[in-house]
Amino acid sequence: MNLKGKTIFISGASRGIGLAIVKRAAADGANVAIAAKTTEPNPKLPGTIYTAAEEVEAAGGKALPIQCDIRDEAQVVAAAKRTADHFGGIDILVNNASAINLTPTEATPMKRFDLMFGVNVRGTFLCTQACLPYLKKSAERKRNPHVLTLSPPLNLDARWFAPHVAYTMAKYGMSMCVLGHAEEFRSYGIAVNALWPRTVIQTAALQMIPGVQPEHCRTPQIMADAAYAILTREAATTTGNFFIDEEVLKQAGVADFDRYSVVPGSKQLLPDLFL
Repeated sequence: MNLKGKTIFISGASRGIGLAIVKRAAADGANVAIAAKTTEPNPKLPGTIYTAAEEVEAAGGKALPIQCDIRDEAQVVAAAKRTADHFGGIDILVNNASAINLTPTEATPMKRFDLMFGVNVRGTFLCTQACLPYLKKSAERKRNPHVLTLSPPLNLDARWFAPHVAYTMAKYGMSMCVLGHAEEFRSYGIAVNALWPRTVIQTAALQMIPGVQPEHCRTPQIMADAAYAILTREAATTTGNFFIDEEVLKQAGVADFDRYSVVPGSKQLLPDLFL
């Protein structure tokens, strides 16, 4: 099984892990709708929906860049419809967009709180809701529909909440969508799973984590390869899982993980949050 001709709707893939995931899919000849806000270059955050689209097409896929704030219902519904109209349907949804703010309660402005809940929780639920009619049609056509959300395994240990309770609640909100939607959509034949990295991944989000150096990180490619391995599994038998990238790839036969290190041979890889 591969992703040739499959249509992927992904939130926030202008850069980082999301871009790596769709470029890996594009190598098979997938269609990709990039729904994100960034249309103008930012010196602090490289990449726009248009540069991402260029990279997808250079990798062998077809791209549809769509400016979209996933907190806005009308924009998301319109983006999903535009994708389905353009490519003939939607087979895969990747809930990639996420906002991060690793601050304790007194240092968390409500504006940031609202942003994290708006993007992480509302955005994930809304994108799933908007894409669901098309994913159901994909299931009817036996096209192996999947929803993949980049969120951590649920763990109620207080140590994951105390340092940044707002962020933890927002990320776990995404994970609860996975838990609930996997069971709700089971009868439709739509797979719903989560994916999270074993180690810190070198992305723009690392600006929020002090002290992390390149030798502590893996590249986004490990998440892209793990996502590909999940999305090419049988949907009917692969749902409700909270996958870890390294474990997925070991199951797929990967033995050499050094190739994913930003600094090859590094023995200083740091575990990601929530693990």
